[in-house]
Amino acid sequence: MKRYIIAVMSLVLIGSLCFGYISSAQESRKKEGVGLTIYSSPVTSGGNIQPYIQQYIGGRYIQIPNGYAIVKEWRKMFLKQGENIVKFQDVAKLIDASTVHFKSLTDPEGTFVVEQNYEYDLIGRQKLLEKYIDKQIFLEEEKDGKVKRKKAILLSTEGGTIVDINGEIHLNPAGRIILPELPGGLITRPTLVWLLDAAKKGTHLTKVTYETKGIMWTADYIAVVKNKDRAVDLSGWVTIDNKSGATYKNAQLKLVAGDIHRIVPPGRVYDRLEYSAVSEKRAGYGGFQEKPFFEYHLYTLGRTSTIKDNSKKQIELFGSVTDVPSKKILFYYGRPKGGYYFYGSPQTDRNLGTSSNKKVDIYLTFKNDKKSGLAIPLPAGRVRVYKEDPDDGSLEFIGEDSIDHTPKDEEVMLKLGSAFDVVGERKQTDFKVNYDRDWMTETFQITLRNHKEEDVEVIVKENLFRWVNWEITETNHKYEKIDSRTIHFPVKVKKGGEVKINYTVKYTW
Repeated sequence: MKRYIIAVMSLVLIGSLCFGYISSAQESRKKEGVGLTIYSSPVTSGGNIQPYIQQYIGGRYIQIPNGYAIVKEWRKMFLKQGENIVKFQDVAKLIDASTVHFKSLTDPEGTFVVEQNYEYDLIGRQKLLEKYIDKQIFLEEEKDGKVKRKKAILLSTEGGTIVDINGEIHLNPAGRIILPELPGGLITRPTLVWLLDAAKKGTHLTKVTYETKGIMWTADYIAVVKNKDRAVDLSGWVTIDNKSGATYKNAQLKLVAGDIHRIVPPGRVYDRLEYSAVSEKRAGYGGFQEKPFFEYHLYTLGRTSTIKDNSKKQIELFGSVTDVPSKKILFYYGRPKGGYYFYGSPQTDRNLGTSSNKKVDIYLTFKNDKKSGLAIPLPAGRVRVYKEDPDDGSLEFIGEDSIDHTPKDEEVMLKLGSAFDVVGERKQTDFKVNYDRDWMTETFQITLRNHKEEDVEVIVKENLFRWVNWEITETNHKYEKIDSRTIHFPVKVKKGGEVKINYTVKYTW
């Protein structure tokens, strides 16, 4: 046993720490199968999803899904007593081999890995030919309806095929190249190869767990606006993109939503909660069931599903929730493109931030609470918004936005676009600075014009960015202080009308 100790400790310790714990449910398992736990794509601080990344694979950069999954596979294998060479095929091409963990559920104490290799030198034309350098091959061509085959020695494959035929050197000879056999060291599928030591002879049910890249899931939502833009119907879907290099047949599927730091260990699993929005008929299809999991949310599919390689699959996350109260907000932020910065000293340049943006943005908001019929943990994803055309009943696309992970009782705010018939204009009308007494004043006029056939309400946002000490000394409209540098002017603009907001801010230091 001494000769095994170092190998076991060095090759299996990391995997054992990650995946070595086996619950009583897993120990009692008797059948083969696949489990797949996919983690949500990373979300930026701005709430945007980064769905794809460039990865250098096989000598070139390719685009793969920016996600990962934990694969759990239960397989039966016959082991003889003592040492066994076991080839475990059909693993993901993008497997992280350092995370692999093998366990015999039949005899966990008496079966262990002595050595592990991950072989991924897959068959390809160039690799096959390179294995036959200085060896005999056959060249086969058809003439006058007859197939002729002649022997040759392969000399090189650099820049073309060079062969020796009866002492003569031929460059790129005619004919198909026939190889006598598949050379050793090449495989058709990525394969884990183990040297196992088994105390018991017989068929073992084994569990293999590993992490793979190149697979992700995102949430996609459909929102249909109705009731004069005062309500929405909301439904959620899961989109799984698999380019990991493996197909997971009839997998037990779990999804984890949350911003996960890769070294955070899993925590306590709480009682399962089901969406009230799922109908009895849908539940019969085994939809997703959600439960809190550590500081994240875990979604478990109530049936198995096959996730094919190089494919996308959509599964309903929750059924349509109807008549969710919503509100359309017109929002004018007259700042120049690129935004403002909050500086560490008073900014006395009179031309700073004086350019104007004319676009009035459209937002749709609703509350993710029980009163609205929701109270559903909403994973980060894209929300597509539609509205029915009353003339023919068709749904027409009116905008989309992404949301961050949104717990229950929080507000969802979607930016849909810019209003066509409502425009704004912002201009600086006065600026004064007194360097001796350390103050400056700035006056703006903000104009809103409504070309619609109905009255509108607009929220006007202003950033007071020049310095931290400020006060509004004059204004012709009421405002709300949102934070230490931001104020809002809620304004009503009549149909075909115009409203002007004038205010003066004084900075002191």
